[in-house]
Amino acid sequence: MAAEIFEEKLTCAICLGLYRDPVTLPCGHNFCGVCIKDSVTRLGRECPECRELVPDCAALRRNVALSNVVELVQAAKWEPKPRPGAQPGALTELGPAACCPRHGRPLDLFCRTEGICVCSACTVFECRLHELALLEDERQEREAQLKATLETTVQQAARAKAELQKLQQRSSQIQSSACNLASMVSSKFSCLLRALETRQASALKAIEEAKTEQLVKAQVGEQQLQDHLEALARHDCKVQNLLGQPDDRTFLQESQLLAPPEPLRPLTPLQWNEDQQLGDLKKLLSQLDDLVLEEGAHPRVPAEAADLGPMEAPVPVAPVPSPVCPLRRDLWQNYRNLTFDPDSANRHLHLSCQNRKVRHRREPRDQASPNSFDLWQVQCTESFQAGRHYWEVRVSSHSVTLGVAYPELERNKQGTHIDNIGRGPSSWGLCLQEGGSQAWHNGEAKKLPAVSGRLLGMDLDLASGHLAFYSLEPQIQHLYTFHAIFTQPLYPVFWLLEGRTLALCHRPGSQEDTSEPN
Repeated sequence: MAAEIFEEKLTCAICLGLYRDPVTLPCGHNFCGVCIKDSVTRLGRECPECRELVPDCAALRRNVALSNVVELVQAAKWEPKPRPGAQPGALTELGPAACCPRHGRPLDLFCRTEGICVCSACTVFECRLHELALLEDERQEREAQLKATLETTVQQAARAKAELQKLQQRSSQIQSSACNLASMVSSKFSCLLRALETRQASALKAIEEAKTEQLVKAQVGEQQLQDHLEALARHDCKVQNLLGQPDDRTFLQESQLLAPPEPLRPLTPLQWNEDQQLGDLKKLLSQLDDLVLEEGAHPRVPAEAADLGPMEAPVPVAPVPSPVCPLRRDLWQNYRNLTFDPDSANRHLHLSCQNRKVRHRREPRDQASPNSFDLWQVQCTESFQAGRHYWEVRVSSHSVTLGVAYPELERNKQGTHIDNIGRGPSSWGLCLQEGGSQAWHNGEAKKLPAVSGRLLGMDLDLASGHLAFYSLEPQIQHLYTFHAIFTQPLYPVFWLLEGRTLALCHRPGSQEDTSEPN
């Protein structure tokens, strides 16, 4: 009984174990050095028993006399007592106690051969020829290994995220490309003979199947990357929790069971080739019209086309508005058929289809009119001074500008700009670029999102003073509206980059009697 009372007096009030490197506070209470430092860090600088302020932990000194008494008690109390069922001479696995169950000494060493914590007595007998290390040294080595593993998983996660982003972008490109191809194929076949409808459906089905096949691969790849990221995240969480484990024994036991996730397996590459999707169509339609598969061209093919030889490129026709689009049907009430003014066209702009289509080519025309633009621009013959007017154009790609201008728009190049539509007070323009679009007037630009559709509409209302731009594919979308008081006749004007094509879409039977002569 006296021994138990004596041992109780040598028990730390924080860890409830015998003192380890005890220190004495100014208030007279004793605690393990590690315990009181941890208590000050987590709970504040107060004595856990009397709440008196504790000085700087660096000033606390070890109680040598009390440490010697604790060592004597430990040496007198513990005797080799094997556990029930244990084999004689066998080492006991690390349990909840802080001392060796065979020798009663502190477990301050780690046997790398056996993978357990041992005391100094174990090194003389059972672990005499084993590889040993201090607990702190073993933990530092294990921590370094885990940190290196953590860095590797972080790098793998970054690479996986980059691959996921590329895969998602590629999937979006495939979806957009497939949508454009399907729209183009539909518009081509809608003008051909009924006998070609079967071929149209076959082409669309092939594109859809190819798109579905690639997108399925993309989804599988996305799921693989997501699963890998989740596995990396779970492993990182376990590593972080393990690095924060204060108990050395628990840390060493769990660290042996923790393994990093398997490396990411190679992803199946996505295969998408637009030329391959359209290869059969090109062969089939090349004999009918060399412009059938030209980017941005939507010709009107007569019923007799299959029996004709070479013929002139037909005039682009405005697609009929969908019954579910009341806005576009309202705009069509003021539809105007336009034509380009050949005298205004730059030498690099070549007109065709009765001056309703223009293409920018590197080779200039032999002659140029004195009234032509020095810039890559062309304006229409028609001008508008009153009323409301609407027209549609089809562009082959980005890097084109649509707008209207007064007759005084400069023909000569001034400044560093490659076009002058919207650069001054006498013109208004919408510039379509690959990464976005811009609305220009009087030298000021307003940035707008990118325009994916190639069929565009312009609504000019001189009475209310507004000029609105619309994207009509795949559905109608308002792009921007200028508000101004127009005081002079307005001419539609356009700018094209090299290789681009622009066509004025005509609506048969539309009103043109309100347009002013050039």
